[in-house]
Amino acid sequence: MAFETLKRWYDVREGYWFAPKLFGVGATPVTWQGWALTLGFCAALLLDIRFLPGNVSKVIVGLALIAAFAAIAARKTDGGWRWRWGSRD
Repeated sequence: MAFETLKRWYDVREGYWFAPKLFGVGATPVTWQGWALTLGFCAALLLDIRFLPGNVSKVIVGLALIAAFAAIAARKTDGGWRWRWGSRD
């Protein structure tokens, strides 16, 4: 795959932070906002695991963080989330 072709696949329209993955379901952060959201999610999840007492509270907060991150990422993905296998439509 040529670099220019790959770069073109990961261009997103104004207002979107994530590009759809080329294979499978999901998204890849491609703007600073997408990367900030992803890194903030990872930091919050690590803080949850490290500092919350009790396994039940860790699981509840962790699931809430995952749901919030997935909802925002899905909404900010140019083209939405669906199964893909290779080139973009």
